[in-house]
Amino acid sequence: MNQPITGKENELKKTLGPFMLWGLGVGYVISGNYFGWNLGLAEGGTWGAAIAIFFIILMYITFTFSYTEMACAIPRAGGAFSYAERGLGKQLGFLAGMSQNIEFIFAPPAIASAIGAYFSIFFPEWNVLWVGIGAYLIFTLLNVVGLQIAATFELFITIVAVLGLLFFAGVTLPEFDASNLSTKGFHQGYMGIVAAIPFAIWFFLAIEGVANVAEETINPQKNILRGFGSALLTLVILCLLTFVSAVGVGGWEAIVYPDETGIASDSPLPLAMEMVVGSDHSYYHLLTFIALFGLVASFNGIILAAGRTTFEFGRVGYAPKVIGKVNKKFKTPGNALLFNMVIGIIALLTGKTGEIITIAVFGALGLYILSMIAFFYLRKKEPDLERPFRVPMYPLFPMVALVIASISMLAMILYNFMLALLFFAMLIGSFVFFRIFIYKP
Repeated sequence: MNQPITGKENELKKTLGPFMLWGLGVGYVISGNYFGWNLGLAEGGTWGAAIAIFFIILMYITFTFSYTEMACAIPRAGGAFSYAERGLGKQLGFLAGMSQNIEFIFAPPAIASAIGAYFSIFFPEWNVLWVGIGAYLIFTLLNVVGLQIAATFELFITIVAVLGLLFFAGVTLPEFDASNLSTKGFHQGYMGIVAAIPFAIWFFLAIEGVANVAEETINPQKNILRGFGSALLTLVILCLLTFVSAVGVGGWEAIVYPDETGIASDSPLPLAMEMVVGSDHSYYHLLTFIALFGLVASFNGIILAAGRTTFEFGRVGYAPKVIGKVNKKFKTPGNALLFNMVIGIIALLTGKTGEIITIAVFGALGLYILSMIAFFYLRKKEPDLERPFRVPMYPLFPMVALVIASISMLAMILYNFMLALLFFAMLIGSFVFFRIFIYKP
């Protein structure tokens, strides 16, 4: 059995303040505004997607505040894994950690594919796959060299991506027509709401990664709350602004289907911008260029968070020891970052971007469900644990998050049954390995 790796030489360096945490929290997620969310419109129409987004926003508000309580009380790089192991024991802790690993390892290859696709707009002769692989190499190296460098870069590109969304809204909102929101607004009925849930989640997927850098945060008991709260507020505002301004210029079909082939687009914002200014206008090209910043922000940010989740698995002995070692020179989880890169590139080579996104969402929902259960158990088992921040309206907030996440998981299984089997096969297969070779009561 692997033994936990301990000692100051294997501790991560504290470098992050609240502004950096805001940049990471928004950066993890912001690519969801630039692509992917519009597919929910095809499933539920404007109103079906809007209702799904409302419930998902409610889930993330209640989840984030509940998660922040645990992150401030237990500032460990493992995030959900650390909380679930402490609250629920090793076995359920392992499942929470694996769900987290699946989310953070499988989200980047989907974004890498989108980065390649956006680059092909400007450089059509470039191979999309090689661009994605190149992005993996560059940003993994950036994160190996140092968190401060990676986080500073993340902050810069996140600010650019936020300004890009505000620029988009500023150009399109003057052309907003409320009647466009009603065109086929509820064309799939109530089941359309259920079908749109995964794409609503894409607006916020991975914000919980802020907790995974708690160990590298200066005064985490205070700064984690500030970073989480400000990031979530920013993302809710951007989500609503993007949704209304994009759909409002021409109806939902115009930003889902660019032509008569019936193939859905991965670039809804350029489609909306084109309806306002045309595809030859400088505003159109500027938005397309800025969209790359949004994709890179999420790509770099999730790589950063994923390195911490895998690292913690190795450090506590639930994965090979080599994964849980800190790079002696840079004080970063270098081996974990390289391991994740290899898995991500293999996933990227499949070319199944949509399926990869769905698997990542399954991982996220598994994380949300198990971490909220752990929240209740920690409150019961360790009532005297120092909690610098306590979730408001307990037990309502964590219960709302748990119920919505559970319903969302059922909806995902219903509409993506084969991918659900793949996700649970990965989860169960890794758990069987854990029980046979690692677990010790």
